[in-house]
Amino acid sequence: MSSPTGVPDDDAYWQRPDPGAATPGPAHQPAEEPDPAPRYQGPPRPAPPSPQWRPPTISTPPPARSMPAQDATALDDAEGSARTVTYGVGLVAGAIALILICLLCGRVLF
Repeated sequence: MSSPTGVPDDDAYWQRPDPGAATPGPAHQPAEEPDPAPRYQGPPRPAPPSPQWRPPTISTPPPARSMPAQDATALDDAEGSARTVTYGVGLVAGAIALILICLLCGRVLF
């Protein structure tokens, strides 16, 4: 840490003052008297709103439209064919995985 005088080896700044020194330090200054002016009490309170005041009303939206009817038979048919495709893809992937495992195990054993 450097001293405020700019001289790096000067420790006089950090030494205690002599007790008989003519200039008193900041601790010997008399206390300031409080300011007689009143303190800030905050902003003034606003005037209350009139009793007739009401928040703006929003018009009510129209009722929701009805959804189109669903064809349960067509949905069941589409779900059944999707299930068939899913099972078919799973069987083909399982068969390929089984063939690869047999080839790898056969190569290790023989």
